[in-house]
Amino acid sequence: MNQYFLNKNAQSNGQHEVHTASCTYVPSLENRIDLGYHSNCHSAITKAKSMYPYWNIDGCYFCSLACHHG
Repeated sequence: MNQYFLNKNAQSNGQHEVHTASCTYVPSLENRIDLGYHSNCHSAITKAKSMYPYWNIDGCYFCSLACHHG
C-alpha cells in the first residue's frame, strides 16, 4: 500500500493531481492533502473526489499513470 496526497494547487489545466508519497513531484507539505494509504491510485482518487467533489482530480503521470487521463 502506498500513501497518497492530493495537490492543493491546480495545474494550468485546472486539475489537482494525486501523488504517492515517494513521487518525485509530490507537493510540498503546505500544498498537499493527505489521502491516507491505498492499494492503488483508483482508490485514492475516489477518496479525493469524495472530499472535493467540485475539483477536477487526476492521477500523476509519473507515479499514478493508471489514473492519469491528461
